[in-house]
Amino acid sequence: MTDSAKIPITDSVPVPKIKRKRGNRLEKWEVAIIKAMLTRGGYADQDIQAYFTRPTRTVNHRAFSEIRTGAKHKAVKAASDETLDGFLTAWPDVDPDTGLSRAGDELLIKAREAMVAAVHTFNGAGLTFRAELFIVTSVIAWTYLLHAWFRREGIDYRYSDKTKQGADKYWELGKCLRHARCPIPEGAMKNLEFLLEIRHEIEHRSTSRIDDAVGAELQACCINFNDALKSLFGPQYALEKRLPIALQFVSFGDDQRTQLKRAADLPAHVATSISAFENGLTDEQLADPAFRYRVAFVPITSNRASGADRAIEFIKPGSADAEAVNQVLLKEVNKKRYTATQVVDAAKKAGFKEFRINDHTSLWQKLDAKDPGKGYGCQGDYKGTWVWFDNWIKRVLEHCEENGDRYKSA
Repeated sequence: MTDSAKIPITDSVPVPKIKRKRGNRLEKWEVAIIKAMLTRGGYADQDIQAYFTRPTRTVNHRAFSEIRTGAKHKAVKAASDETLDGFLTAWPDVDPDTGLSRAGDELLIKAREAMVAAVHTFNGAGLTFRAELFIVTSVIAWTYLLHAWFRREGIDYRYSDKTKQGADKYWELGKCLRHARCPIPEGAMKNLEFLLEIRHEIEHRSTSRIDDAVGAELQACCINFNDALKSLFGPQYALEKRLPIALQFVSFGDDQRTQLKRAADLPAHVATSISAFENGLTDEQLADPAFRYRVAFVPITSNRASGADRAIEFIKPGSADAEAVNQVLLKEVNKKRYTATQVVDAAKKAGFKEFRINDHTSLWQKLDAKDPGKGYGCQGDYKGTWVWFDNWIKRVLEHCEENGDRYKSA
């Protein structure tokens, strides 16, 4: 029998109907090809329409009549015979996986490929800086996705100035997210803003391994991207079929997660950036799975042959299994926080009446306990403050026990 994982899921939500903008959505290079076809002759408007209508874009036949009569696109010159021949020879030049046009749907194809590359990179065995590579590549994927949506909606996503070479400058992801008509939901937007903060740290300062610290946010980024693909362009472009379940060689014991966190040695500047961003979010935003998606893996055995071979078992919200998983998640996520005074009080209540605030200060300095990578605490809600977790109180009590009667009253 194999291990299996129970994953809480929500009820399936119907994919909303995609609103297609009808009418003249032809690009300049397409207009140039159409004019070349009209010049060569032998093409009726309906014939030309067949070359330029695709699942992501329907063009009304009136657009071709307007080009023929010169009512629109007078300034566009006809393509050369060589360009027209190349177009006809390559047609239909489509992506075999989705049927998308390689030329007309280039942005959407690149968006999907970039996200697939990000996931494959992160799941690749032997890589050391997987989170950094995923974040940079997934930002590219989201940027292409929003550019494709802006183009379809007729929103100009170019800056007014151009590059030194005179080319157009397109919006970066942050600018896309700030646009008033950006179609990304709040939770997914907060997730991307968080990843952009981490990317800035990656760009300007060196990082050590941060995979364990941001893994839940990376998982949410994947799911959000797939949801956006389906809701904005259609379920036929989803990535579920291309990305199988990742396998691993590790099973986790009680102490392994703590050891992994210590081994990760999260850089102080990254930890500070994470804490600062999270402190600006409400409890509801932090709990939103679109911001941070957590999964609890629970090894189980099955009495049924059919169930023993399943790698994943889906459970319904509200069931006893879902409640048990939720308790596991909450235990990990919602860590109780203590001030230094509360830590000292906890030691006193445990019988160490002589343990004082200066003893506490000396201990954390000696152990470098405010190193975020050690997981003993984090920056509090107020600038310059520090709060401690339960595992630090446990360490303090261990220190008191190790020192015999030093902290016990006579």
